Amino acid sequence: MSRLVLGPFNRVEGDLELQLDVEGGQVSAARVNSPLFRGFEQILVGRAPLDALAIVPRICGICSVAQSAAAALALADAAGIVPAPNGRLARHLIQATENLADHLTHFYLFFMPDFARSEYARHTWHGAVSARFAALHGTASGDMLPARAGFLRLMGFLAGRWPHTLALQPGGTTRAISSAERIRVLAQIRDFRAFLEKTLFGDALEAVAALGSIDALQAWAEARQGDFPAFLRAARTLRLEQTGRACDRFLSFGAYDLLPPGLLSAGMTSEPLDIGRISEDHRHAWLYGSDAVAPANGHTRVAADKADAYTWCKAPRYAGQVAETGALARQLLAGHPLLQAFVASHGGSVTARISARMIELASLVPAMESWARQLTPGEAFCTQGEIPDEADGVGLTEAARGSLGHWLSVRHGRIARYQIIAPTTWNFSPRDAAGQPGPLEQALVGLPAGEGAPPLIQHVVRSFDPCMVCTVH
Repeated sequence: MSRLVLGPFNRVEGDLELQLDVEGGQVSAARVNSPLFRGFEQILVGRAPLDALAIVPRICGICSVAQSAAAALALADAAGIVPAPNGRLARHLIQATENLADHLTHFYLFFMPDFARSEYARHTWHGAVSARFAALHGTASGDMLPARAGFLRLMGFLAGRWPHTLALQPGGTTRAISSAERIRVLAQIRDFRAFLEKTLFGDALEAVAALGSIDALQAWAEARQGDFPAFLRAARTLRLEQTGRACDRFLSFGAYDLLPPGLLSAGMTSEPLDIGRISEDHRHAWLYGSDAVAPANGHTRVAADKADAYTWCKAPRYAGQVAETGALARQLLAGHPLLQAFVASHGGSVTARISARMIELASLVPAMESWARQLTPGEAFCTQGEIPDEADGVGLTEAARGSLGHWLSVRHGRIARYQIIAPTTWNFSPRDAAGQPGPLEQALVGLPAGEGAPPLIQHVVRSFDPCMVCTVH
């Protein structure tokens, strides 16, 4: 057996290192290291509760709105505040804007450039894909970036700025929208729809969202000119629908009052979400403790010399079991037949994860149009309320990469405890005290590794779209 260390990874938010045990040219075991500790949970302790709204968005510049939303929901839960209907709709629009822009950035700038690598030169699709997606030289980014910039103008109308907005509050949003601004919001969404339909899909969003089987998806891809069909044709030749299987257990906290929360296990069996079953295991993290602890009672205390530790990332578990989170989990729990067919055939895979993100783009843009039309200018966007001196709250939401939770305790008017579990903390978690590897650690086993191996490891890693700075908040 030999050991292969890969890292740091480019085109990844934050630092990432993989330690791979290789036998017979294949990965026999994997350990995922999140090597950068940042300590946001400690920074929050002792501060006024509302300070969280200014601090937690700084955890990440890519998903700062998701962090804001989770904090606002935790504070609302602690105070018993019910957001104003307009504020709830505006929050959905703000979060969807960030999440969908993130899906687009991931596909075009983080994920697809790997298909331009010279290892794939023998494939018939390589020339066109390389011309389109090669880093720095491909034409795709020149088409995508203006469309993304135009779409993110929605943040100006709805949230004042991005990233690190303060518009999301426990009672809703601070930025009331006028009738004229609602028209402009709809116009920006319309322009984004036009880019997706012309360039990414080559078809109407509703037709993409309605694709219900693997055969239908492949037939659709063969008949279309678009960037997602180009990926599907390449992925099929590389059998990426059979690559990157993890634990076949999928978790979502629910999103937009549209996608349901819950846990889905093998056999497409779902169960309601029970947040009391969530815990974090510290056994292999450079943190004190080794037992599984509920985040409401959790702590983050550094133990840099801890034996057998290999990451700063804790190991979140649901009912003591490993769970994968992300767009695939959301769409599976929503019952999308295409994604259920993928998982029923080969479990979670590279193709399934990317397809879930694309289905989410196709289905959420029409939902955004509906939410914008439901806004009622002239009515309140924020409900006022006070945070009690003694309170506990939980804020659960979905970032682009998956389930995000904030657990808050307030004592004597100050934050006494603040614990965060981010999506990549779930997906890139280390082994726990029972020896269970995290989702990525499982998904890498069996892949070819070493000199001359195809870039399948990179495809699997990027299919989860890691955000390591959120992982080690």
